[in-house]
Amino acid sequence: MMDNVSVITMFTLSGLSGTKNYRVILFALTLLCYCVIWLVNLTIIVTVIVDKKLHEPMYIFICNLCINGLYGTAGFYPKFLLDLLSTAHVISYAGCLLQGFVLHSSACADFSLLVLMAYDRYVAICRPLVYHSVMTKQRVCVLLFFAWLTPFFLIAHEHSNNINIELCGSHIPKIFCVNWLVSRLACSVSIANIAFPAFNYTFYVSHLISIYWSYVCLIRTCRKSKENRKTFMQTCVPHLFCLLTFSVCLLFDLLYFRFSSKELEQSVRNFMAIEFLLIPPMINPVIYGLKLTQIRNRILPFLTSLD
Repeated sequence: MMDNVSVITMFTLSGLSGTKNYRVILFALTLLCYCVIWLVNLTIIVTVIVDKKLHEPMYIFICNLCINGLYGTAGFYPKFLLDLLSTAHVISYAGCLLQGFVLHSSACADFSLLVLMAYDRYVAICRPLVYHSVMTKQRVCVLLFFAWLTPFFLIAHEHSNNINIELCGSHIPKIFCVNWLVSRLACSVSIANIAFPAFNYTFYVSHLISIYWSYVCLIRTCRKSKENRKTFMQTCVPHLFCLLTFSVCLLFDLLYFRFSSKELEQSVRNFMAIEFLLIPPMINPVIYGLKLTQIRNRILPFLTSLD
């Protein structure tokens, strides 16, 4: 068994099997989507960085959300585009672990940033008198530091269990690598491979609960004031929409985990797998750019000046 384990240095990805007839079209559409993702996210990032009037907690959090969108998609689209042009869909052991780390840490960072955005809106609407004393620049920097550091630390700790493990297979039935698929190929399952993912799932489910709790408080507060309702519609609805979109996309990914056999068509399973890498990174910047007045008022003059 050890002889078989030692020679496994590459994984084969079978998610693209059966796409030979329309691979060129799929490549063009994927490249177009990736370019749009870069365009819309980079527009928001540059707008927030350049305009000092947008150097406020809400816009800084939006900027970080867009940065995370580019970070997460960079772990998938370049490799996927290369696979569409190649007949052999393989990835190295190290590349697989790196891709899984980027995708997992990006998804977790999304949760952390959405929590910060919910907290910011909660303080702004439910406790407006203390908002500026609570959401100071120093505190925003600290919150962002931990919002990025915590996912990186937790996912790195989880993925470290897959380094140098004994593998009894090299076939991954997906178009990209994730940690649980590599763990399935292990010859034996350790307690750590069960305990760390379980802790991470619980930790980020608590994030989701805290976000929805904050919105319960926000809705209760906004019912009492017309001005608060207006603020809620302008600043909270985009965030709530992005949260629901991200949650639904992750739900599809969990459904992929449940129906990753032959119960569904390969194309359907592929769409379920990449939905969280396609819809949120593309929709989030568009929603914020169109709905938030201050961002929209700074983007539109720039776009009209290009005509």
